[in-house]
Amino acid sequence: MIYRHSGVNSIDLHNRTAIVTGAARGLGHAIASRLRQSGASIAAWDLHGAGLDDAVACLRRDVASAGEITGIHADIADADSVATAMETTLKAFTRVDVLINNAGISGPNHPLWEYPPHDWRRVIDVNLVGSFLVSRAVVPTMIARGYGRIVNIASVAGKDGNPNASAYSASKAGLINMTKALGKELAGTGVLVNCVTPAAVRTPLFEQMSDEHVAYMLSKIPLQRFGEPEEIAALVAWLASEECSFSTGAAFDLSGGRATY
Repeated sequence: MIYRHSGVNSIDLHNRTAIVTGAARGLGHAIASRLRQSGASIAAWDLHGAGLDDAVACLRRDVASAGEITGIHADIADADSVATAMETTLKAFTRVDVLINNAGISGPNHPLWEYPPHDWRRVIDVNLVGSFLVSRAVVPTMIARGYGRIVNIASVAGKDGNPNASAYSASKAGLINMTKALGKELAGTGVLVNCVTPAAVRTPLFEQMSDEHVAYMLSKIPLQRFGEPEEIAALVAWLASEECSFSTGAAFDLSGGRATY
């Protein structure tokens, strides 16, 4: 069974600027689209060669009446690249109101004792260190303005741990707890930090996984289907808005019933 949404609820993000990392495709693309539909201007960050220019053109065409959008090439696992992308973003938009730490990789599927160390470190570098570096660059500007919303895209694997995906599971567990720590650090500043913990969502990330691992993930979901990017984007849009005003350091479940804690 595939979910089909019947419409889009109204969430007001007019006059807000959002960074969305990993915006070229998959979940990041869906989030950027939903935020633009809500009126936000978007700094779409992604790697060189990731199809970002085409993705930005697509977003402009599909959501023509929404806020501005600019594609910015960045490797979030590299501190210098993040600093350059942040400088470019501020030149284009002058401020950042919303940060969506979405960029991530799944890595290969191996038992821990057979996991190549280089691959293990790369998953941690992108999924956890990358979100740290981007947050570290953005947070001071939000504190200075007394307002901000940060939404980290974690995973139910960070709660439960998926076999043959120790690097991914560890990176997302770290991201969940980075959310909790940063939320407490920023309490009272006007900057709120939350994360979402989806189960498997139909995105190109599936291409990095074995068929056996995809089947394992589906078997754990009581609703007996994968999530759709638009479903995740809907919750992210609310968490990015002023309507989210009393939640910080929280993990919001989007797992089809797999994990409800």
